[in-house]
Amino acid sequence: MPMVEVQTAETGVRDRALRRLITRTRLRRRIKEMAVQIRGDYQESRPLLVGVLKGAFVFLADLIRALDIPLEVDFIQVSSYGSDTKSSGEITIGHHITADIAGRPVLLVEDIVDTGLTMDVIRRYLEERGAAEVRVCALLARRSALKAGARIDYLGFAIPEGFVVGYGLDYAQQYRQLPEIYILEEA
Repeated sequence: MPMVEVQTAETGVRDRALRRLITRTRLRRRIKEMAVQIRGDYQESRPLLVGVLKGAFVFLADLIRALDIPLEVDFIQVSSYGSDTKSSGEITIGHHITADIAGRPVLLVEDIVDTGLTMDVIRRYLEERGAAEVRVCALLARRSALKAGARIDYLGFAIPEGFVVGYGLDYAQQYRQLPEIYILEEA
């Protein structure tokens, strides 16, 4: 795929090159397919979808519109990156869920599973608060995380190594607005 050079609004200079990984068309198609599967699994219940801020908000919005079932939404914010392209390995919760989840089915909605560490921390957090079950829906997962045994119930795309941005995913709070998913490369 061709490289796309992006100018940041703050600096107005080219600072990164992007290589398109997943198009809008593929995103829309796969989210509809995932929604069919999720809808079938949750027909008899009213799940709480917990979106991981900030990266999953675009995916979560498109997913709930495609689901067309009774549901509730809440958010949790965790951090392990800061402004770097490598995880620090330390997970901190910045915003806790507000919904009472005791005895309820919870669907954790992630933008990306890099190693599975963050997902496991959030899963334990939700289980400790009494969720009846916790399933995971991730738009993206590293192939390495899947090989290492990351448990994802609904997966959009398995992706190679490389820092991804767009469709809600960011680098230092930039690139979330891009409608497709790109691999961020040094310019």
